[in-house]
Amino acid sequence: MAKQIFFLILSISYILSSEVTAATAVSQPGASKKALNFIESSCKTTTYPAVCVQSLSVYANDIQTSPRRLAETALAVTLSRAQSTKLFVSRLTRFKGLKKREVEAIKDCVEEINDTVDRLTKSVQELKLCGSAKGQEQFSFHMSNAQTWTSAALTDENTCSDGFSGRFMDGRIKNSVRARIVNVGHETSNALSLINAFAKTY
Repeated sequence: MAKQIFFLILSISYILSSEVTAATAVSQPGASKKALNFIESSCKTTTYPAVCVQSLSVYANDIQTSPRRLAETALAVTLSRAQSTKLFVSRLTRFKGLKKREVEAIKDCVEEINDTVDRLTKSVQELKLCGSAKGQEQFSFHMSNAQTWTSAALTDENTCSDGFSGRFMDGRIKNSVRARIVNVGHETSNALSLINAFAKTY
């Protein structure tokens, strides 16, 4: 019973958080059609275009038609999503009555998400350095680092998701964690695509 109540509280908190984000997005000042068209066009090259447009359109006024700002924003959004997922998964360890293998899977996932957050943070830093790079060599160096860190973060997310694929896992926990990990994975994949597109513009 306690396990069910705690899970319900976590779920409600996540839903409320999502609603707040959505409300904030709706309240943003109207973006220019040119900026929105740029985002939609750029997102068509990503693996998950619908997710891309949904998560980035709210920042159209900041992005405008800049491939650099588009890539930076996509990465920042992904990092924020990873951080909230890390918090959610970490709280699962408070569940009562979990099986040993469930606890181990959760702890392993927390470690993987920690790595994801760390690598995405480094990628954000490298991408910023691309914007101030002096010459092709500097740009390519920082861009390569950003691509490598983002790709590594995607691998971490997949590893976490795989840990919850077994039948031994509680169905609600498994579905809840995997849904969030998949979401972060989609965001990360899209960010990597937009980073690669930015790399071609230098």
